[in-house]
Amino acid sequence: MEDPIDRRQKWVQTVRWIARVWIAATVVLILAFIVGEGFHPFGPEDLLGALFFPVGICVGMIPAWRKESLGGSITVGSLLTFYVVRRATAGTYPKG
Repeated sequence: MEDPIDRRQKWVQTVRWIARVWIAATVVLILAFIVGEGFHPFGPEDLLGALFFPVGICVGMIPAWRKESLGGSITVGSLLTFYVVRRATAGTYPKG
């Protein structure tokens, strides 16, 4: 019979690999949007927003490959900062 600790480690390993595949898919999807739609900022506030989303999101996912808490913190922090910047500059949250 398998040891419960071994089962837990296999489960954790599986979840980590699912997250890593999800990271790769997310970065590819974001890059596909940027390439497909093009990047046409209207002003400095758009550039500042783009610094946090999508750039900050993708940058945060790089360390998440090995250090989940660090990468997750950078990713979530970038997304929250994007919303704060958007609210402060445009007066509204992004739609869509």
